[in-house]
Amino acid sequence: MTVLKSIVLFALAALAEIGGAWLVWQGVREHRGLLWMGAGVIALGVYGFVATLQPDADFGRVLAAYGGVFVAGSLLWAMLMDGFRPDRYDVTGALICLVGVAVIMYGPRGG
Repeated sequence: MTVLKSIVLFALAALAEIGGAWLVWQGVREHRGLLWMGAGVIALGVYGFVATLQPDADFGRVLAAYGGVFVAGSLLWAMLMDGFRPDRYDVTGALICLVGVAVIMYGPRGG
């Protein structure tokens, strides 16, 4: 159950951070305005809060592992929101990152 909770929290964190960054990008680069930017800033704050809910209390471990989730999630977001088509190197790199997440977060630890 702890692993499932952690995975759900990683997914929520990715949604908030990547979505927040995308909203800021849209506000600034696509000239959509302050409401988009403000919503992005709020979403980025939500990301920071969600990350604190991880069952593992080690900030460095959680943030390091989240980096891999961010890589894969960013490619997925780009596919869904911007029509980005990843190539085999994008997909391979994202899979390597997710393996890293699994090793960092869920590998057996001996006391």
